[in-house]
Amino acid sequence: MKRNVTAVFLLLIFATLAPFGPTTNASQLGGLSDARIGQGLKEALNVATGNAVSRTGRLDGYFRNQAIKILMPKKLKYLETGLRAVGYGPKIDEFVLGMNRAAEKAAPKAKNIFLDAIRGMTFNDVRRILTGGDTAATEFFKEKTSASLAREFRPIVEKSMSEVGATKQFRELVDRYQTIPFANKQRFDIDGYVVDGALFGLFYVMGEEEKKIRKNPAARVTSILRDVFGRKF
Repeated sequence: MKRNVTAVFLLLIFATLAPFGPTTNASQLGGLSDARIGQGLKEALNVATGNAVSRTGRLDGYFRNQAIKILMPKKLKYLETGLRAVGYGPKIDEFVLGMNRAAEKAAPKAKNIFLDAIRGMTFNDVRRILTGGDTAATEFFKEKTSASLAREFRPIVEKSMSEVGATKQFRELVDRYQTIPFANKQRFDIDGYVVDGALFGLFYVMGEEEKKIRKNPAARVTSILRDVFGRKF
């Protein structure tokens, strides 16, 4: 059954590479026409990307999701440990919140970029996804859109980090840490770190949404999804 559902999902992707119209001949896969299959894919992608963006691009979309919450960078763990030891724990917590708020503001920009990637898919892309796993489509999006998403996210993250005071807090925390005896000076691209964290979270949630549609009938929230993904071919 898993292979059948995967095949349907990818046949849907391939179907969108050609336009459908009233004169399209139905090749009747499992009783469904090419047009119906194409509609099913578009619906599936709208659901998966829409859910991923809405789940991450809202208040606490990152901050309250422990799987994707952006924490202090591991490279700066010594800074966090040192500052918490001298009573700056609340400031660290405020800064962590600010990083996650910046990611939440950036996430909605992903929707149109995902749709552009779908329109540019080739037969080889479809074949590769066909032999992949339960998040093969998500991995395709990650490969094809990460660079564009990073470019779109960066200015939003920089602006948000500044607006919520996170950039200033980070500089103050670093300055405060460096007043501690024997502390080492450290340069770190904190905005780039937040962009990377935002992308990781977005793709993680998208992968979860993809698995739901493939495996869970309850996630097929429209009639066309139930029609297409519930068929055996």
